[in-house]
Amino acid sequence: MNRLNVVDSSGWLEYLADTDRAAWFTEPIEDTENLIVPVISIYEVCKKVLRERGENEALQVASVMQSGRVVDLDAALAVEAIRHRMPLADSIIYATALRFRATVWTQDEDFKELPNVRFYPS
Repeated sequence: MNRLNVVDSSGWLEYLADTDRAAWFTEPIEDTENLIVPVISIYEVCKKVLRERGENEALQVASVMQSGRVVDLDAALAVEAIRHRMPLADSIIYATALRFRATVWTQDEDFKELPNVRFYPS
């Protein structure tokens, strides 16, 4: 893969749980040189893992997710995100992808019709 990629939180959860859908997200996640990770994705994924599996597992997941280029939320990105009529985290994830001209990999319906999105229907 040469294009930059952003994997939505739902994709990370599939990958980390090694579900039957995990294979669809493996290539963009394991191509760490081209992986962009919005900091809000780390928050969303680790919060769910913390609730279900505990703090140690959540910290391990955070470490794995930081193998890509982590992008912090700044004021400019927040302003870009408000232009997208999606829930908060989705808007930030999409704005991050647009900033880097990256492809979003997701199974979240909120992204379904947007440009530069690889949508895997659930």
